Amino acid sequence: MRLTRKDSQILQLNLGKICNLTCSHCHVNAGPHRKEVIQSDTVTKILNWFSMTNIPTLDLTGGTPEMIPDFRRLIEEVRNLPTPRKVIDRLNATIIEEPGYEWVPEFLARNEVEIIASMPCYEPENVEKQRGNGVFEKSISAFQKLNRLGYGSDPRLRIHFVYNPSGDFLPPDQEYLEAKYKIMMKEHFQIEFNQLYCITNMPISRFASWLKREDRLDDYNSLLKDAFNPKTIEGLMCRNTINVNWLGEVFDCDFNQMLNLPTYGKKDSMKVWEINLKEFSNEPIRTATHCFGCTAGSGSSCGGSLLN
Repeated sequence: MRLTRKDSQILQLNLGKICNLTCSHCHVNAGPHRKEVIQSDTVTKILNWFSMTNIPTLDLTGGTPEMIPDFRRLIEEVRNLPTPRKVIDRLNATIIEEPGYEWVPEFLARNEVEIIASMPCYEPENVEKQRGNGVFEKSISAFQKLNRLGYGSDPRLRIHFVYNPSGDFLPPDQEYLEAKYKIMMKEHFQIEFNQLYCITNMPISRFASWLKREDRLDDYNSLLKDAFNPKTIEGLMCRNTINVNWLGEVFDCDFNQMLNLPTYGKKDSMKVWEINLKEFSNEPIRTATHCFGCTAGSGSSCGGSLLN
């Protein structure tokens, strides 16, 4: 099947691979010792290009975006553009509990940044199996701080949680799981959030390595292929998202970026500031086996299920 782009609605910028955690499902292979971090001159070039577009949303991801030196400058300059833009931060909530990052909650609230944060379960055992010891308690504390600032209750301060399966199976129904999350998080931790996003684990990077060690990679790929749902095609995120890495290079999605699969037809990735948006629309999208992860069942995207 040949996929093509539509008008670009999201600039998704991966700021780098540095992270204070080493999660088992991480498609970025992020961790504390990674050196790939966006530089100031690259941020400036991206900002200059972005300011001349009408793309309404900037989606910041990593790694842990808050650990990037230019994180605050990037957000402040985008929020001050003449044309209003939505800014999304794919927050690693535990960073709020680390020394030197106490500024994060109030900064995000002051700039009305929408938060998408990993919370793979409302039970500590499952969270720590996937994300590491102590992560659950730190995440709960961070979310409570964000709630006190208005996240989850103030319509200007939206916070969404992300569920990833803890193994090689598809996510459950998103609406059902969201309702359960809201009950459990409110009753046990007095935490409120807006939506739950269910995202399928991609058979790449760290998760693929685990599948190989367990001799389950082929079975998982077959599961994804067998669950292919053609109704997901229209909403695939690669069709309206420009994904950019820490060097400013363009990919069709964050997963292709991690596999170093440049935009279709390019031997070397073009820089985002070289893109002519009119010409970029209708360009073909580069696909591979892992793409079945986004088309399986109810579909999967950085905004959760595609068909709920």
